[in-house]
Amino acid sequence: MLLIIGFLIVLAATVGGFMMAGGEPLVLLHLSEFVVIGGIGLGILVISSPWGTIKAVVEKVQIALTGKGTGKEDFVDLLKILYEIFIVARRHGLIALEDHMLEPAGSVLFQKYPSFLNAPSRVEFLTNGLKPLIDGRIKPEQLEGLLKAELDSREKEAEAPVGILMLIGDSLPGVGIVAAVLGIINTMAAIAEGPAKVGENVAAALTGTFLGILSAYGFVNPLANRIRVNNSMETQYLTAILKGLSGFANGMAPIMAIEIARRCLETRVQPNADELEVMLKALNVHQPK
Repeated sequence: MLLIIGFLIVLAATVGGFMMAGGEPLVLLHLSEFVVIGGIGLGILVISSPWGTIKAVVEKVQIALTGKGTGKEDFVDLLKILYEIFIVARRHGLIALEDHMLEPAGSVLFQKYPSFLNAPSRVEFLTNGLKPLIDGRIKPEQLEGLLKAELDSREKEAEAPVGILMLIGDSLPGVGIVAAVLGIINTMAAIAEGPAKVGENVAAALTGTFLGILSAYGFVNPLANRIRVNNSMETQYLTAILKGLSGFANGMAPIMAIEIARRCLETRVQPNADELEVMLKALNVHQPK
């Protein structure tokens, strides 16, 4: 929601300032300029990206526009679910977690936390960390290195849509110039039609430059930065899983492993120690599944 409000502020400030200077907003509406700039921008996206990256761009733009990024509630749920996992493992052994890892969708424990269960990438990261530990394929001290390698790979993958949007944003001022040049060509072709027609065509040509610059610096580049911020929050989420699992695997008590996970979070999404203690005490962690 804040992103949309920001876009509206940019648009209102631009049009408002133009009107205050005596301009007529309808002068800015030249469909041909929108077609050139939008079409070339879309072409840049298609040319520079594989299909998977294009899908990721669409998904991340939707998340940014709807404001469904990772929030404090997600992190609180994560700390709770990690605590329940650690308590089950401490009381019944790691083998008691096997069913949860093999069929996460059917896990009674996971079903209590939709913010976790409904995000396949989060479920996969957690299960990828616990499965080899449960099977005995790795030693506890090797777990952090394994998860760090996966986290680094995910960070690079998440950065690809940001890079593409930044490329488009950096290209749009030049694309605006292309639209303006096309408009000038039309102006030259219509010069015999009189000053009124020439003025209309020149205005349309200049609108192309204006739209290219405004789209780049007022919309596309800020959107790319918002996606980067969302990526950072998701990385924090996965890092909390990494630190919590690694701490518990190396012998920490459940509450201390959770504390390690809590402390790697930014303060704006981090529950304080007292809040966390109250929430954890309120959990029902006696059921094995």
